Amino acid sequence: MPSLNRYNLSKLKLLRLLEELKAGSVVTGTLCLPAGAPEPETAAMLESELNMKPVPPELTNSLAESKTGGIVFWGSHHWYLVIPPFPVAEESFSKTCEIEPLHRLLHQELMLGLVMVRLGEYGIGIFKGEKLLTSKVGTGLVHARHRQGGSSAHRFERHREKQMETFFTRVCQHAREQLERYERQLDFILYGGTRETTRDFRKQCTYLSKFDKKTSDRLLNVRDINQAGLTAGIQEAWSSQVIQWDGK
Repeated sequence: MPSLNRYNLSKLKLLRLLEELKAGSVVTGTLCLPAGAPEPETAAMLESELNMKPVPPELTNSLAESKTGGIVFWGSHHWYLVIPPFPVAEESFSKTCEIEPLHRLLHQELMLGLVMVRLGEYGIGIFKGEKLLTSKVGTGLVHARHRQGGSSAHRFERHREKQMETFFTRVCQHAREQLERYERQLDFILYGGTRETTRDFRKQCTYLSKFDKKTSDRLLNVRDINQAGLTAGIQEAWSSQVIQWDGK
């Protein structure tokens, strides 16, 4: 059984890996697949085109679950699946190490909106590629949950909910101010923060629903939401997941 390793790579590190694969001549085939291909069809294609027998189930599962498609690099002792941050445009196959499709994907000048929210802090940024065009970061008072029971805890929780509502209203207004003039240009919106807070914020901020079709499924995991957090967020937004198999 081949050994399996999963990891995330930044844009720069992935580009370095691609150059190493190209220079090292360890890859003898490349398959680019957009999202949406059924799992049986994907497995059959890998078997026929890349002569992968048996096809690792983790490979077909990961491709089937990916919302952006994937690029498979195949060699005699190495298999790589790259799940890119943004969609693979078209299906292609090559009996060489073809890194150009992924190069083009990673060098797109996409217009991206980052909306990151944690209770008490927020950051909104508009990027062209990785260049920040405009941003707004700030804080707000939202108390932590009350751990004790009783009527005082219920009063505290109602007060906390009011704080959250006020905070979300303010953040929503800032999001609108930042995003509105770029609405037609934006390619994708990415959210960051905790899943629960992001869900509650999007539910209250109905303005953001107009971007639902442009919203990435990824949730950026940025610890500190501030100006530095926006920089970390855009780097994560351009990162890719790599699944690597070594040996046979």
